[in-house]
Amino acid sequence: MDLIPNSRPARHDVDREAMPPVAMVMALSTFMCFAVLDTTAKYLVTAGYAAVFVVWCRFLSHTVIAFFAFQGWRRVDMYRMNSVPLQVLRGLLLPVTTLFNFLALRDLQLAQTVSIFLTVPMTVTAMAGPLLGEWAGPRRWAAIMVGFIGVLIVVRPGTDVFSPAIIWSILATITYSLYSIVTRKLAMQESQSSLVFYSCIFATILMAPSALIYGQVPDSAFDVVLLAGLGVLGMGGHALLVKASRLASASKVAPFVYSQLLWMTALGFVVFGDVPDGWTVLGASIICMSGIYIMNRERQIARNERKAEAQR
Repeated sequence: MDLIPNSRPARHDVDREAMPPVAMVMALSTFMCFAVLDTTAKYLVTAGYAAVFVVWCRFLSHTVIAFFAFQGWRRVDMYRMNSVPLQVLRGLLLPVTTLFNFLALRDLQLAQTVSIFLTVPMTVTAMAGPLLGEWAGPRRWAAIMVGFIGVLIVVRPGTDVFSPAIIWSILATITYSLYSIVTRKLAMQESQSSLVFYSCIFATILMAPSALIYGQVPDSAFDVVLLAGLGVLGMGGHALLVKASRLASASKVAPFVYSQLLWMTALGFVVFGDVPDGWTVLGASIICMSGIYIMNRERQIARNERKAEAQR
């Protein structure tokens, strides 16, 4: 779900165009990749592999793919950092988020983790005020509150549903929201290749000691393929997201993130036999509606600001 900025200049006209079918397919495929990634990670951690080892394998393969995809032996811009502290911070937040998420996946249904994670747009909107000076208005704050009511319905504190795994999932949401805000700050300062490369190379280096301590030799060739495939799915999802964003405006692509709920629920049933209960479905529906409202509201505000600038 990492939205890597496009290196091309932003096009404002795409917001008034119909979304091309190919962009829809790419957007849906993006979040299918992320859903399959989480499903694979859940399979591996429930099979007995240490979460930190699975995270390390995910970023190691991602690093290798990114190096060859961006032709790292000839791309100087991939190694250039204009803001070293923020690049390092961003590179630390992503593996921490992934680790929290994989720890949650060990005990929670896929539908539960994705329902909580889909509050990221609301959390980012709430954090953007104090951290970026982008303060939300009363309508968006109302939508944020409604969204968090949806989270309470999903996690149900005070019941047997609420467990340490829920805490891991909430922490993953918070750290990813911070990661998204740092990415937004770096979007105009760093190249696309450096943002992709450093986010995975820092993670690979950071998690290497723990992975070597708690890791194990894969039990089968199938597990080796799954461990390596995590990076392929991650890189593939990001690449599809960038391509979709080049064909349609971000405001049109963003709502497709909620398709991940459908993918995760379906995969949870097919692979693990999990069926979300009615409370999870209700809470997830509230979260999705709140997030979509916030996205549409921010789209309207951006459109009004462009009209105001054009009239000056």
